[in-house]
Amino acid sequence: MRKPFPIKKSRLNSGLLGTKSYQEQKQDAKEINMQQHQQAHQATCAKNLDKKSEPKNIQIHTDVARNKTYLTELFSKCSDIILHEIQIINGPNMLLLKVDGLADTSHFDDNVLKSLMLSPGVAAQMDQQPPYTAEELMMRFIPMGQSKIMKTMSEAIDHVLTGDTVVFFNGYDQAIAISAKKWEHRAPEEPSTEAVVRGPREGFVESIRTNTALLRRRIRTVDFKIESLKVGRVTKTDVALAYIEGIVTDSVVDELRTRLERIDIDGVIDSGYIVEFIEDQPLSPFPQIQSTERPDTVTACLLEGRCVILIDGSPFTLIAPVNIWGSLQANEDYYQRFLAATIIRWIRYIFTLMALLLPSMYIAITTFHQEMLPTNLLLSLAAAREASPFPALVEAFIMEITFEALREAGVRLPKAVGQAVSIVGALVIGQAAVQAGIVSSPMVIIVSVTGIANFTIPRYEFALGIRILRFPLMILAGTFGLYGIVIGLIAIIGHICALRSVGVPYAAPLAPFSIKGLKDTLLRAPWYSMNWRPRLFGYQNSVRVPKGQKPRPPQQNVPKRRGGS
Repeated sequence: MRKPFPIKKSRLNSGLLGTKSYQEQKQDAKEINMQQHQQAHQATCAKNLDKKSEPKNIQIHTDVARNKTYLTELFSKCSDIILHEIQIINGPNMLLLKVDGLADTSHFDDNVLKSLMLSPGVAAQMDQQPPYTAEELMMRFIPMGQSKIMKTMSEAIDHVLTGDTVVFFNGYDQAIAISAKKWEHRAPEEPSTEAVVRGPREGFVESIRTNTALLRRRIRTVDFKIESLKVGRVTKTDVALAYIEGIVTDSVVDELRTRLERIDIDGVIDSGYIVEFIEDQPLSPFPQIQSTERPDTVTACLLEGRCVILIDGSPFTLIAPVNIWGSLQANEDYYQRFLAATIIRWIRYIFTLMALLLPSMYIAITTFHQEMLPTNLLLSLAAAREASPFPALVEAFIMEITFEALREAGVRLPKAVGQAVSIVGALVIGQAAVQAGIVSSPMVIIVSVTGIANFTIPRYEFALGIRILRFPLMILAGTFGLYGIVIGLIAIIGHICALRSVGVPYAAPLAPFSIKGLKDTLLRAPWYSMNWRPRLFGYQNSVRVPKGQKPRPPQQNVPKRRGGS
């Protein structure tokens, strides 16, 4: 039979700790272990300050000299980092840490440094025992509104790299981050991608604080919330989630916040990085997140109950959720009279269908369904196509690809050259191709009208999706005729009806159907009759315009005619 494993006597029961009871000995041993753990932790912090390492969870040392040594090694080969140690008269040393070009040196010197150096009794008060706490020091001697206390090196370095000035005081294990930022940025100007004839001329810039100020100036309510977070392990880009509390749906805010917090990427340069992480279906040709440079567009969407995402370093803000009809609506639709806006909107819808279907319809009719054309038109098309050696599908592909190349060249070339190249190139190449007999003149007309129709779409991302879908429809039309076009349209409509933008149906208010939503979809009703917000966005506070505000001519008090005279 196997003997049980022998249990050794604990050192607590031996005579090493005297005649104390077992519980007392255990408590003494626990205290000794805690003291040893604290001593080891302090030694580890001192070692970390003595060597170059990542500043994660490293506590700020009370010795300014050791902090300076650590920061000097950490920011080695960084010529734009300024470390400046200052001796307060009859007081402790002070260490300044800032980035040259991001921090406002003159503003800091005038408002903070003079207060610490020249105020009477500052050094004597700071040198008393016990000294002021960091909170009292910040309130008494730093006359800056935006200041914050740092407890770790990682917090201090994060603030320095965003433009703040961090001050370390000798004898304090905390630092104070003072917001004195100043860097060059572009002033708000009219966006070149969303020009209007009538409407505001301001546009977003690359500074996130300037952009939030543009929105705050327009939405003057405490319900307008702006939540901040950082995205990117290396860039640590500032991202803001803005919404109007009480109008927006809480589930949409929670979903967007969750999608933003789970992004794990090394850097974010533009808002396009964020889009691919928060879209419901990234493989769809239709954009489920709208981007804009206009503060008035963002304000209107916030008032409808949508959310806005602002990214530092990008003038394009993101709007979610959206639907397909918002991509076909221009900003100027709401600044003109409703009758003219409705007519222009219908023209835009018709030309959007032409941009999608016109080449494929031409291919299908001229290849399979010639009986649909009048006799004179059919003879004219046959005479024009007689010299062309390619079928209509190949002609369309040649001209469409050439047109896309000219459009891309016009965008990438300098502005002074790009427009001339795109216009002259299209005319010269089209005319030369017709004279050489490579393509027919009707195909040049079809492709030109299609390109013009594509330019009427207000949103560039949606127009790009239409350009992508045009090619599969052309292949279906060249293979199956009108039946292929119908099959392609059924697939596109089914995809749109199944698509979601942050959980909101992309085809709303047609699918699901809502009569109230049609006032701002197929039509642009007058403002006094758009009494309700979009049902799927802002149903918490659904009333937008109270009823009974339709203008009427004044009632004239005409005296009644008396009989007999």
